[in-house]
Amino acid sequence: MEITVKELDERLQAGENIYLLDVREPFERDIINIGGTLIPMRALPDRIEELEDRKDDEIVVYCRSGARSGRVVAWLRSIGFKNAVNLTGGVLAWRDEIDPDLPGY
Repeated sequence: MEITVKELDERLQAGENIYLLDVREPFERDIINIGGTLIPMRALPDRIEELEDRKDDEIVVYCRSGARSGRVVAWLRSIGFKNAVNLTGGVLAWRDEIDPDLPGY
């Protein structure tokens, strides 16, 4: 399951409580930060307990372009996080469609 950056922006602007999970590396977050909790993909299996209380919540997972986050969403769904969704296009799409002042990388 996926969500577009425009859909996410509209829902955030409306004040919806959506948990954002950034699965990029720390250096990538230093370049572009759209406010999610940073748990790099490689660290997620060891840190999954940090998300256990959100198992029934909507979790929007994002990375640079949507590839890593797509794999993470598939894994999360396989272990019971049925409301995990991938941010289509990742932070690059966010920059292109929502906030063009953000740097590219």
